[in-house]
Amino acid sequence: MQLKHLKTLLTPQEGAAKVTCMSWAPNNNKFAVCTVDRVVLLYDEQGERRDKFSTKPLDAKYGKQSYVVNDMAFSPDSTKIAIGQSDNIIFVYRIGEDWGDKKAICNKFVQTSAVTCLLWPAEHAIVYGLVDGKVRLANIQTNKSSTIYATESCVISLASNVSGKGILSGHANGTVVRYFFDDEGSGESQGKLLTHPCPPYALAWGANSIVVGGCDKKVVAYGREGHILQTFDYSRDRAEREFTVAVASPSGQSVVFGSFDRLRVFNWAPRRGVWDEAKPKEIANLYTITSLAWKKDGSRLCAGTLCGGVELFDCCLRRTIYKNKFEITYVGLSQVIVRNLSTGTRVVLKSYYGYEVEEVKIMGKDRYLVAHTSDTLLLGDLLTNKLSEVPWPGSGGNEKFFFENETVCMIFNAGELSLVEYSSNEILGSVRTEFMNPHLISVRLNERKQRGVEDNKKLAYLIDIKTIAVVDLAGGYNLGTISHDSKIDWLELSETGRKLLFRDKKLRLHLYDIESGMKTTLLSFCSYVQWVPGSDVVVAQNRGNLCIWYSIDSPESITMFPIKGDIVDLERADGKTNVIVTEGVNTVTYTLDEGLIEFGTAVDDGDYDRATAFLETLEMSPETEAMWKTLSKLALEARQLHIAERCFAALGDVSTVRFLHQTNQIADRVSQEMGEDGASFYQVQARVAMLDKNFKLAEMHYMEQNAIDEAIEMYQELHMWDDCIAVAEAKGYPELDTLRGNYYRWLTETGQDEKAGEVKESEGDLQGAINLYLKAGLPAKAARLAISQPEITNSSQTVGRIAASLIKGEFYERVSRRKKGRQQRKLMDVVKGGHAEGRCDRGGYYRQGEMEVAEQLFVKGGHIKDAIDMYTTAGHWEEAHKLAVTCMTEEEVMALYIDKAQELESEGKFKEAERLFATVKKPELAISMYNKNRMFDDVIRLVAKHHPDKLTQTHLSLAKELEAESRFSEAEYHFMEAEEWKAAVHMYSVNDMWEDAYRVVKSHGGAGAQKQVAYLWAQSLGGEAAVKLLNKFGLIEHAIEAASNNYSFDFAFDLARLACKEKIPEIHLKHAMCLEDKVTYIHNKDWASAQRVAEAHDPESMSEVLVGQAKFCFEQKDFQKAEAFLLRAQRPELAVKYYKDADMWSDAIRICKEYLPNKLSILQEEYERETSRKGIRGVEGLLEQAREWEQSGEHARAVEYYLKVKDDSNTTLMEKCWMRAAELSIKFLTADRAVEVIQVVGPRLAQLRRFNAAAELYLNMDLFKEAIDVFIEGEEWNKAKRVAKELEPRYEDYVDQKYKEHLKNQGRVESLVGVDVMAALDIYAERGQWEKCMETASRQNFQILHKYVALYATHLIKEEKAPKALQLYAQHGVPPNPQVHTHSSQFIPSPPGEHFKMYAFLVPLPDNRCENMSKSAEANSPAHEDFEQMLLITHYYATRSAAKGVEQLISVATKLSVSLLRHTELVPADKAFYEAGLACKAIGWENMAFIFLNHFLDLCDAIDEGTLDTVDHTDFLDTDIPFEVPVPTKLCVTDSQREQIRDWVLMVSMDHRLEQVLPRDERNSYEASLVAANTGLRSLPCVLTGYPVLRNKIEFSAAGKAANKEDWNKFLMATKTTHSPECQDVLKFISQWCGSLPASGFSFH
Repeated sequence: MQLKHLKTLLTPQEGAAKVTCMSWAPNNNKFAVCTVDRVVLLYDEQGERRDKFSTKPLDAKYGKQSYVVNDMAFSPDSTKIAIGQSDNIIFVYRIGEDWGDKKAICNKFVQTSAVTCLLWPAEHAIVYGLVDGKVRLANIQTNKSSTIYATESCVISLASNVSGKGILSGHANGTVVRYFFDDEGSGESQGKLLTHPCPPYALAWGANSIVVGGCDKKVVAYGREGHILQTFDYSRDRAEREFTVAVASPSGQSVVFGSFDRLRVFNWAPRRGVWDEAKPKEIANLYTITSLAWKKDGSRLCAGTLCGGVELFDCCLRRTIYKNKFEITYVGLSQVIVRNLSTGTRVVLKSYYGYEVEEVKIMGKDRYLVAHTSDTLLLGDLLTNKLSEVPWPGSGGNEKFFFENETVCMIFNAGELSLVEYSSNEILGSVRTEFMNPHLISVRLNERKQRGVEDNKKLAYLIDIKTIAVVDLAGGYNLGTISHDSKIDWLELSETGRKLLFRDKKLRLHLYDIESGMKTTLLSFCSYVQWVPGSDVVVAQNRGNLCIWYSIDSPESITMFPIKGDIVDLERADGKTNVIVTEGVNTVTYTLDEGLIEFGTAVDDGDYDRATAFLETLEMSPETEAMWKTLSKLALEARQLHIAERCFAALGDVSTVRFLHQTNQIADRVSQEMGEDGASFYQVQARVAMLDKNFKLAEMHYMEQNAIDEAIEMYQELHMWDDCIAVAEAKGYPELDTLRGNYYRWLTETGQDEKAGEVKESEGDLQGAINLYLKAGLPAKAARLAISQPEITNSSQTVGRIAASLIKGEFYERVSRRKKGRQQRKLMDVVKGGHAEGRCDRGGYYRQGEMEVAEQLFVKGGHIKDAIDMYTTAGHWEEAHKLAVTCMTEEEVMALYIDKAQELESEGKFKEAERLFATVKKPELAISMYNKNRMFDDVIRLVAKHHPDKLTQTHLSLAKELEAESRFSEAEYHFMEAEEWKAAVHMYSVNDMWEDAYRVVKSHGGAGAQKQVAYLWAQSLGGEAAVKLLNKFGLIEHAIEAASNNYSFDFAFDLARLACKEKIPEIHLKHAMCLEDKVTYIHNKDWASAQRVAEAHDPESMSEVLVGQAKFCFEQKDFQKAEAFLLRAQRPELAVKYYKDADMWSDAIRICKEYLPNKLSILQEEYERETSRKGIRGVEGLLEQAREWEQSGEHARAVEYYLKVKDDSNTTLMEKCWMRAAELSIKFLTADRAVEVIQVVGPRLAQLRRFNAAAELYLNMDLFKEAIDVFIEGEEWNKAKRVAKELEPRYEDYVDQKYKEHLKNQGRVESLVGVDVMAALDIYAERGQWEKCMETASRQNFQILHKYVALYATHLIKEEKAPKALQLYAQHGVPPNPQVHTHSSQFIPSPPGEHFKMYAFLVPLPDNRCENMSKSAEANSPAHEDFEQMLLITHYYATRSAAKGVEQLISVATKLSVSLLRHTELVPADKAFYEAGLACKAIGWENMAFIFLNHFLDLCDAIDEGTLDTVDHTDFLDTDIPFEVPVPTKLCVTDSQREQIRDWVLMVSMDHRLEQVLPRDERNSYEASLVAANTGLRSLPCVLTGYPVLRNKIEFSAAGKAANKEDWNKFLMATKTTHSPECQDVLKFISQWCGSLPASGFSFH
């Protein structure tokens, strides 16, 4: 190792200022230095000073100069510093984890003498030496100190071994003492180890020896037991002085000694077993070194000097850069520091056995470290900082490492797989395998917390390509071996290690349950499979399906979604689980049900904390509430009371929450005070039992602890007084009488007098009991008690009170018994005489439930029949029977009971009827009753009880009956009970319910039966579906073989072609052989021989022979024989077919009804179609059958056949039959069925236009809506309205609406006007009858009129009849409708010719809109500005039209045309430039005319091309004429006009006298532009010409309105001289628009 000076941390002073001590923090982040002035300086690992604090003396009165700090040490967690001082004290300062944390003294240990040195090797233990020779230990947890050992000589140095489990103390007399907290099995001695020739101030404990130096200038290395190994003698070196301090590197491989101006370095040579001296580090003027501190990772060494300097040195053997990503520093032979250059994170790789670390490699995506020593292997995870060192004898470096599993490293070497768990220093397990693919190995190490499982470590791997082994790594034993029939290409254990998924080369996915050893096939054609992280949910892909098993314990419960692409990944983050699927170039995400995943997994694992944490994130909903309830139940069962409390709080169960909260407080208190599990405390267990309402269990818990008071208190709180007193009596409770008194008081306070009387009676207080019974209104009970006690009956007062109560309650006969006490005679007289009192007594006893007493009275009075009636009325049939047999014959009793039972049966009281049948021992009648009422469970119960020998037959009978009714699941139950699973399979297969058939055979049949059903199922599917199914079961080859053997050669060929082509030749051969034998006999009709061959060689083909024979018999018309053959062949469906083909429908229906009841309805429908096709004969047959059903009372079937009658040629017959069906259904069928029939008949009658009959039927069943609809359909509007008004008023609006729709549809608009004028107007508008529409609308209010005026105007504009639209507005006025203003914008692009009146009318449209907007919130909005523009453009057009009619104003008209060019965003550009050019040309402005018309031609070409992008705007660059304008849809001129313009432009362009520029004004800008080119100032436009107003101007009162004075005067003069009405209108509009006109002296009339 070499020392390289890095920097000076603390600058030395001129004189002595000794650095007394230094220390590095174990986490390498902090370095502390204590200076001569007793201040502790704190540095970071880069050597930058970050903090400081001052120490303090034992007592402030002695001052800060009264002590020196002799030593200090960091705590193992780097958050505290222990300071040993010469004033007999150790202070422990808490400095915190971050810089700048507050410094505080957390412990202090006062000593009897000065502290000389100290170490802090363990969490709570500080070891220190004293001047008096003692070595002591201070425990910061208890704040106490104790002596480890004592010597007679001052302690001058302390050193610990590399592990910190042993210490050395050096003493002033040269003695070195060793002490172990734990010798770690080394067997080394303790106590005095050696005596050095001089005081051992420099003491270091290396990895293999102890090195000592002192004032004799010698460095001596001692062995483990104190013998001298080596001596380095520098006593002859005059430059050397005494050794003052020594320190060993953290690995113990190097030792540094400090002396004067020099650091001597010694390195351990492990191969030679000696210390080698490296080149010393000499620094002039360093002076004596007083303190040394080595950084815990071994990379830095700090030296403190006598002059107060602190120097920082770098320590390393060598340093390398790995892949430009990591810096690897060898700080010792056995210690390496690996630093990530990008993140700065570091990992210290160290051999704990002291072996030399060879080359370090970083593998597994730059995350994992691998390094070899001579005898061990070092592994590490850079991300988690987990390191391992395992024994690894030299292997030549041929190992292969796999890092796919984050918790374990897999190492392959010479056919052996070894597993090393990061942070463990032992090999987890080794197995022999040749398969190194990580997909064929699965390791799970404690990946999910499971209740009751501490160490869960499992491995699954391949023994060979078809055999999987599963090993328990923690226990070291084999859990199971799985042999498979195909090569395995993927396997993975679940996170809990309970299940194993594996896939074979045929893409079949299998599940293996490790506990039960069961193997299940999950999926075929599996292209992707993965466990969902953190759960036992499986996601897989089967061709185009995403398959999810949310509960892998139920492999048949699979959720499937169709997908179009392939699954590429599975992501689980932020509470969501997403399946990533690539569909072409797109990536699609499918989100799984997180509730099923997270909650289900947590509950399965018993991790209720995780389940609670998940539910906390969900909003409350019915599903969430159900989860909370489930968790609350499970938490209570597991005694997780805090979780249960949280669950009930979420559910809002306040009382339970309060109870559990109190229970948890008890449990927590017990845990804190006693340190045991609070849930097992007897009070907690008792309260949990109370919560379960198991009060006896709660009592038991209390009794076990002799907590009688608590048990009694529990019962008292629950008002369970009987149990309370029972406990008190059993335990001899001293306050038993008090409890009884409290019980009695509670009963009386709560009005429970009868119960209080029973208490008194049990206590022997009979008089008190009678008083309470009488108070409770129970004189009969009081009377019984009085009768039983003669001493009470002798009390006339008591008897009198009882008699009074009985009389009051009309118990007359009992009164006589009481009042004449001994006097049974009187009582009998009353009874025999039939006295009224006796009758009252019967009723009284009956009312009070005193049946026995009443019976005695009836019997004694000779009224046995009345007694029987009493019992039967009360339902006491057994007592009635006992009485009846004494006075009636057996036949009379049986007749009585059977009649009564049948009466009860008709009332639906089946249980009571059964009791009566049972009483007279007629269970078969009860069975018949239940069978008739379809109560099959009761049938089975009674048969099992009374006729167990017939139970199987009953099950079979019921099963067949239920099968005929298509109640298959119930039929299956009875087949199973009869142990006839084959019949159940046959039932399901006949009805094409193959999934159920296979389920049954899988549960009850053998492997052969399963294969047979799978084969038949596949045969029913055929094609690719059959192949998929058979592949799923792995039976494709078996199916081909079976099909060949069964002579189903077509099916065999289909299967072979799709899945197993190599089998085709074999099938051909079998087919040929079969045909050769069998066909010969069948062809020759030698049926006996054919049967013989079939029976001998192919019993399953017997059916085919019988079918052939039957076919032959049918051809010979021998139907009876043919039917027998087909039934023998179990082919009743063929019999039905042949009978149908022979038109023998009755026989077909007979066979179907008997053997194929499930297909009977289909056959009947077919028969009906056939009969209806044949016409009258079929109808007559149906009618005859219907009448027969009706006569036999089978009204439901009669109704069906009446409804089937259809004969379009005889509507009267059909109506009659349907009406009969309706009548029968109303009279005899249930209300629901009757409604169904009426709803069938009603529409049929309506179709026959028998509306009144249909409505009458509907009204009979209160189907008012249907009746109304029928009347409407028949246009019986008055009847429909009457029904609605009188029977169902809520349908009145409905009828009105339908009437309007009827008028609309009929086109009776005139009639509709009187009902719904708006609807009528809409129809006129839809039909384009605008004149009628306007005429009708004009008779309505203005809103309606304006609506349809606007609609008509819109229509006219679309028809390009804008003038007519304007005339429409002129005729009817301008409505205040926004649509009108839209119209005004549509008039502008194509103005209606040069008609002033049109323009004059158009002007107010935008003007009104502008005025309205300026007064509203829309002022200054873009819409407002648009309407201002429209108003201006319209005004220009109107003014231009007026000016053109006056010769003096031609120039004004031309200027207006030119001004309109700046508005080509709204005005069609081609038309604007065309008109402006012609106007300029007409008055001789040829320059402008040329430019405008030339641009017009450019626009024409651009319109032809459909884009204006190529148009040149150079001539208008400095003008306000817009460039970006809409492309006109069509040209405004004809081709000839366009050519004329083109010729003129061409002619002028040849004339060089014209300047092709626009004229400019005094602004040096285009004269018609409002914006100045140079300044950008905008001038106001003239209200007459649109030209800019510059100097001579006329201003109006409205802001922003002005006119050029010259043009204004010209216009006024022309108007005055010509009296043009159009010009006068223009001036009037200007006066309204711009405010008052300037004083002109003119007036117009």
